[in-house]
Amino acid sequence: MTTMTDLKSRLARFLIATAEQLEDFLARATKARLTPAQILEEIVRLEEIDKTRRSVASRLRRARIGRFKPITDFDWNWPKEIDRPAIERALKLGFLERAENLVLVATQGLGKTMIAQNLAHAAVLGGASALFITAADLLLDLAKQESARALERRLRHYAHPSLLCVDEVGYLAYDNHAADLLFQIVSRRYERRSIVLTTNLVFAEWNTVFPNAALPS
Repeated sequence: MTTMTDLKSRLARFLIATAEQLEDFLARATKARLTPAQILEEIVRLEEIDKTRRSVASRLRRARIGRFKPITDFDWNWPKEIDRPAIERALKLGFLERAENLVLVATQGLGKTMIAQNLAHAAVLGGASALFITAADLLLDLAKQESARALERRLRHYAHPSLLCVDEVGYLAYDNHAADLLFQIVSRRYERRSIVLTTNLVFAEWNTVFPNAALPS
């Protein structure tokens, strides 16, 4: 006769959530006098919930958002000027559906990184994939690739997520090669998937960090 331990072990290969709470599940099914069809329906429901939970957890790990303050704790009175309605609209993720990009411009310490992290987190909870990374780390990763094939793989990696958040653009000056790498990321995602950039520079000052930049004032 199959023991409860053996049954849980075998179930865990296919029905993770059911196996984890097998004793409670059987007790509830017995008490409620569920029919075989109802038992199967409940198993499916438990597994669907667990699959969604594990999918969100996996995408959150890959997003590399790190610890952040929820937008509900944001001090809207701290920046002297902020377009709160625009931020709140962005958090509804309509821009993702339209493959639009956002640029958050502010001096250091006013919360643009936190807003970007909240956007990435909201995207994952909404069923999308996201990646949060500083511009310095992104460019360092691309620059250290030792072959054209390896670089192509990393470019595809950054082109893939539904939302790419690149933090701290403009804090360091980029040489021509770094600027070209960042341009490749932007061009591969253009009108396909959204990018959120945070920067301390208005567009007119981007030529101080991007060589040969031609940007409107």
